[in-house]
Amino acid sequence: MTKISPEIDETMLNESILAVSADVSFASDHFPKYKLGPDNQILEEPRGDNGPSLKEVVERETTQLSEQHKRLSVRDLASKFDKNLASAAKLADEAKLREVTSLEGHVLLKKLRDALESLRGRMAGRNKEDVEKAISMVEALAVKLTQKEGELIQEKFEVKKLANFLKQASEDAKKLVNQEKSFACAEIESARAVVQRFGEALDEQERNPENSQKTQEVEELIEEVQEARRIKLMHQPSKMLGMEHELRALRNQIREKSLFSMKLQKKLETNKKAEENKFRVYALHGSETLGSCLQIQPCSDNAPSLSKSSIQWYRVSSDGNQKKIISGANKTMYAPEPLDVGQILQADILSNGQKVSVTTAGPIESAAGLGGYVGTLLRKSSSEFNVIISQINGQDHPSHSTHAFNVGKMRIKLCRGWITKSREIYSTSMLLCGVRGEGNAAAKSLFWQPRKGLSYVLIFESERERNAAIMVARKHAFDCSVMLGGADDEM
Repeated sequence: MTKISPEIDETMLNESILAVSADVSFASDHFPKYKLGPDNQILEEPRGDNGPSLKEVVERETTQLSEQHKRLSVRDLASKFDKNLASAAKLADEAKLREVTSLEGHVLLKKLRDALESLRGRMAGRNKEDVEKAISMVEALAVKLTQKEGELIQEKFEVKKLANFLKQASEDAKKLVNQEKSFACAEIESARAVVQRFGEALDEQERNPENSQKTQEVEELIEEVQEARRIKLMHQPSKMLGMEHELRALRNQIREKSLFSMKLQKKLETNKKAEENKFRVYALHGSETLGSCLQIQPCSDNAPSLSKSSIQWYRVSSDGNQKKIISGANKTMYAPEPLDVGQILQADILSNGQKVSVTTAGPIESAAGLGGYVGTLLRKSSSEFNVIISQINGQDHPSHSTHAFNVGKMRIKLCRGWITKSREIYSTSMLLCGVRGEGNAAAKSLFWQPRKGLSYVLIFESERERNAAIMVARKHAFDCSVMLGGADDEM
């Protein structure tokens, strides 16, 4: 009997294991590390993360494909299917490689168990128990490897199923692309044939001008040509875009021509009025826009003096059917207010029993940029303007200090710092309009009557501020069901 010393036990075991594993190749450069847990369970020590599992990759690709399906074109969808099909084939190859690795693991475990069985017969005592313990660990590893093989087979089945689905979807997408392409080619060829037929029909009509029976056929061909052009443009979006740019340019040219025509027409009317004014006694001078002043001036030395004449201003509709008196406007000068926009202004001069009328060349126009400025103010809860009080109850006010004229959604307030001059809500007794009198600041002046028995004449910093204050106040008053204007104004 051969005696085995403890010093050579470990050496013999290592030599046996090396001899067994010499003809086996591994996916990694070291054998997996395991340890024996309670109830002889094999516990694998944690390793570094080698990336997501095959099942997670398949689920992620399927989810991404479903999310992007609705927003991909047919051609992009086909390309995506081809890409996923290649990924599935790659996954299948990886599964085959793992299957080969698993087979090598079975061969290694079998040879290792045979080597341990041979060692168990030649050892005794504690070394024999270690060998038996090693054999039980090998058997447990074999069971776990079998479970892994089952999972691998299931994953292989899912990968194969996904690959077949992607292959079929890719083929369907390619068929759809080819079908759409054939349809487009057929429509284009049909359009070309119609155009050719139309050309032949026109040539024939030119050869036979007396043949009037083909007029209806030509009209039908024109409709077909238009439809053919539409179909062709559908497949040539760049030409359609070019046509849209041309149409936009034509619209701009038409708009410019219209504006130029309106200016010429207005200039002609002005020249006509000037010719007529040569034979008139009085004429209106000043710009016919909001923010300016109109003044009656004599056209000849023989004209009666305006100081001895009676004057009254009117608003006349653009068609001349309606004529409304402007209460209080009985001076030689009048500053148009927002209510006059779109209306023709007329002044009647009565002198020595004779009445002479002068009118503006056209309707009063709004000031440039005033609408946008008023829109900005209306978006605020209240608007504040700097004013100077010119008159109180018809009497000149000596102080020229600056006050705040606050126009709110529910009321109007006039104050100076913490001192409130007047604060009233919108009511039927309130009046607000432009000043209807003479003076250099008439276009900047506003008449405000908060209530009966109290009135102010306020001078604003600019004509735009005055007109904006009137428009904003009238809009807020209208929201409160109050028509805010001057005395006897028909709103």
